[in-house]
Amino acid sequence: MTEPTPEEDAAIEALATRVFDAAREGDAAQLAAFLDAGMPANLSNEKGDSLLMLASYHGHVAATKVLLEKGADPERRNDRGQTPLAGAAFKGETAIARLLIDHGASVDGAGDDGRTALMTAAMFDRVEMIDLLVERGARIDATSADGVTALDAAKAMGAKRAVDHLAALGKEKRP
Repeated sequence: MTEPTPEEDAAIEALATRVFDAAREGDAAQLAAFLDAGMPANLSNEKGDSLLMLASYHGHVAATKVLLEKGADPERRNDRGQTPLAGAAFKGETAIARLLIDHGASVDGAGDDGRTALMTAAMFDRVEMIDLLVERGARIDATSADGVTALDAAKAMGAKRAVDHLAALGKEKRP
């Protein structure tokens, strides 16, 4: 195989830019066309962000659904160890989180730091997300690598609603 020419490199870079822009902008039809033409569903950029990470992080339900249906891995982490579910939790995108979990994302999946999507939701006071994750089986007593729970994370960030909500959920879980 020969090395690509500078012109071919430029064309490949332009195509990759179009694909990643389609994910960021939520252009589900364009993403489907790229994937149908042979673009890998798990294509990632220089930061390790997959097409699915970008579509889900930016709240694009239809694009997220297309990517998942075309085989994108909902557990694929970026270079910072973050999953698409953690991104959805950070942004409060419950419809995206539901889709990801329905397509195999681990509700308690964590990066190297042990932080789960529930911990992220708690930190940013995303009570609706907390409810969804707990409903789908997230453990409120899970701890990160440094021993922090979702409740601890909420307290550290001053996320008052999340603190109150997680405390109440914890009491419900006790025998």
